[in-house]
Amino acid sequence: MPPSWRPHLIKLAATIAVLIALFSRDAAKMAQIWWTSSTFTHCLFILPIVGWLIWQRKDEIWLLTPRPFTPGLVLVALGALGWLVGDAAGVGFVRQASLVFMIQSSVLTILGVQVTRGMLFPLFYLVFLVPFGEELVPPLQTITAKLCMVFLGWVGIPAHIEGIFITTPSGNFKVAEACSGVKFLVAMLAYASLAANVCFKSWSRRALFMAVAIIVPILANGFRAYSTIHISEYTGSTAFASSMDHVIYGWFFFGFVMLVVMGLSWKFFDRKIGEPWLSDALKAETPRPARGRQWLAPIVVVAIALLPLGWQSALASYGRTAVSHIISLPEVPGWTRVAINQSFPWRPNFCGADHYLFGQYRNAAGQEIELAVALYGWQGEGRELVGYGQGAVEPESPWSWTNDTPPPTGGKAERIFASGVAREVVSYYVLGGVTTGDAHKVKIETLKVRILGGDQAAVAVLIAGEDSKAAPARPVIEAFLHDFGTPATFTAKLIREARGR
Repeated sequence: MPPSWRPHLIKLAATIAVLIALFSRDAAKMAQIWWTSSTFTHCLFILPIVGWLIWQRKDEIWLLTPRPFTPGLVLVALGALGWLVGDAAGVGFVRQASLVFMIQSSVLTILGVQVTRGMLFPLFYLVFLVPFGEELVPPLQTITAKLCMVFLGWVGIPAHIEGIFITTPSGNFKVAEACSGVKFLVAMLAYASLAANVCFKSWSRRALFMAVAIIVPILANGFRAYSTIHISEYTGSTAFASSMDHVIYGWFFFGFVMLVVMGLSWKFFDRKIGEPWLSDALKAETPRPARGRQWLAPIVVVAIALLPLGWQSALASYGRTAVSHIISLPEVPGWTRVAINQSFPWRPNFCGADHYLFGQYRNAAGQEIELAVALYGWQGEGRELVGYGQGAVEPESPWSWTNDTPPPTGGKAERIFASGVAREVVSYYVLGGVTTGDAHKVKIETLKVRILGGDQAAVAVLIAGEDSKAAPARPVIEAFLHDFGTPATFTAKLIREARGR
């Protein structure tokens, strides 16, 4: 290491250490996810890979001249703003991505443009430290199910599909979350990005390689799911097919897919072994000595990072009022509360709710529906109104989403299925004076009250009923809603009751 580099690296290391300490909750959460979630165990290898990438370039990087780049503070500020938005909206992914972005921007600010260009890909690769991809599970389940139907049609096996459920003569099959292929797709994306940089120089070849690395695993996952169904048709045993699926999928199949992708691509590799990583133009830049106060940039980086923490700390308790009083489900004209009696047990999931109410109602015609209410005095980490696993379907439950149905005004409607029983669920979210069924609107309204101040109370209202062609649930739900009144009126009264007013 050239002596001129040492003070700059010390400043950078100190700045990154302070950022990680300030946002230790997010750093620790990422590390916990890497260690405990099988979907993101590949993240444990990202930092060693980044170290290796920098080591490969070190002899060329040492030829560059580090010097502070003050405009990089603008990117640090954008990262800090992103963290504030993520924290206010209760979106951990945004907070974690913003922390990584602040670290990347700190490198630009402290070491400068020339060095950042020299380490551009290793810095970019830090993106894969952020656990992402769970939001891809539902669409990948749907794609896998449709691919199964295509393959089954090619071999002449009769099948019927409803959402992610497939029925064949040998039995019923569900494309579960674990069968969506998201685990391998996310890991493959990280691996393919590395291979694209290491093996290719041409951007067009890199883009084509990335496309192949994404499309092939998706097709392969559809074929894997189809083969499970085909084996069950051949053997007459769904249990045997399922056990074979886990063995093949877990140990051999996608390892083979990775080899296929690399095998198809190797002849197009255009980076030679030992070829320089940095362009001659980059290394030929004329060095200029750094000027000004050397510790000013790191100090300003830390000061900017402190701003969102201070803002959130100042507003932490604003708009939060205790909701500790006992509340109860409403009396609805024309409907009577009855003991819960379901063909297959179902309850929506709302982790961290201050109050959770669930009951069943019956009208004079004998029609029945369920009403679920979740009340949050405020939202935060682990207690969000909407998010992965929150709502009508808990990921680990037997219930699965099949399709959306026409939404009512100010709400959303969906059909779920488990063990031969279908249920239609209508959901309303009420907060900040807004009633909606859109999860994105919920996040936006949460963001408004958390950043600008306001009443943070939020309520979810779900009305559901068993659904069949002979006895559709939607007319019963609409009849109940007519007698129930507007969710906004009900929730306003409920919040006052919970606050003892």
